[in-house]
Amino acid sequence: MGMAIYHGKLLDAFFIRPFYKMMLGKKITLFDMESVDNAYYNSLIYIKDNDPEDLELTFAVDDCVFGETQTIELIENGREVRVTEANKEEYIEAVVNWRFVKRVEKQMEQILRGLHEVVPTNLLRIFDANEMELLMCGLQKIDVKDWKAHTVYKGGYGPSSQVIHNFWKCILSFDNEMRARVLQFVSGTSRVPMNGFRELYGSNGPQKFTIESFNRLDLPPYQTFSELKQKLCTAIENSEIFSGVD
Repeated sequence: MGMAIYHGKLLDAFFIRPFYKMMLGKKITLFDMESVDNAYYNSLIYIKDNDPEDLELTFAVDDCVFGETQTIELIENGREVRVTEANKEEYIEAVVNWRFVKRVEKQMEQILRGLHEVVPTNLLRIFDANEMELLMCGLQKIDVKDWKAHTVYKGGYGPSSQVIHNFWKCILSFDNEMRARVLQFVSGTSRVPMNGFRELYGSNGPQKFTIESFNRLDLPPYQTFSELKQKLCTAIENSEIFSGVD
């Protein structure tokens, strides 16, 4: 991996966004969970938005290791600590940290050790997670016709809706890099499956690009093409801050 970056070679590989964040020493948040495991993400969002005391959760999770279920304590004596309204944010942060960091800590240490022998940490940290993916895996040629053919519309939208017409007009006006960044913003990766958009996957299997679930763009009914393009570009350029297009 380090040699590929050093020599400017691209990897034919797919890594989840939290992997790039770990490479860069950036904090992984709850919202990074959405592109990896949408069902788990929604369960944590439910806890975040509601009083969790009736769920009888503790600061411990079950993990399957080589076919054997083990209980992992997220904090000291976690099995004895109930999740309450007062500590639920701490619980969510601990779960996310366990899912993405603690479970693979030893393996990631070795990956980073090898990587940093070739590419110094300070050089990597000038990139964000999106830029790191493009640096390592490059850009594919994005077929807008295929993308459009395998897009699902919800929330009252259809292929003939004016805002949808403006969206695709906007996509066609972008160069390939900007199209990749739109895809990356919505689906978590700029990579298109080998057999095209019909094989785009979410956390629960095949899941088409949807305008209104993961692989989803929540698109307000902007009145004009210029307003839609400006809002979309702003969201993409600030994708480390925005979680959707408002």
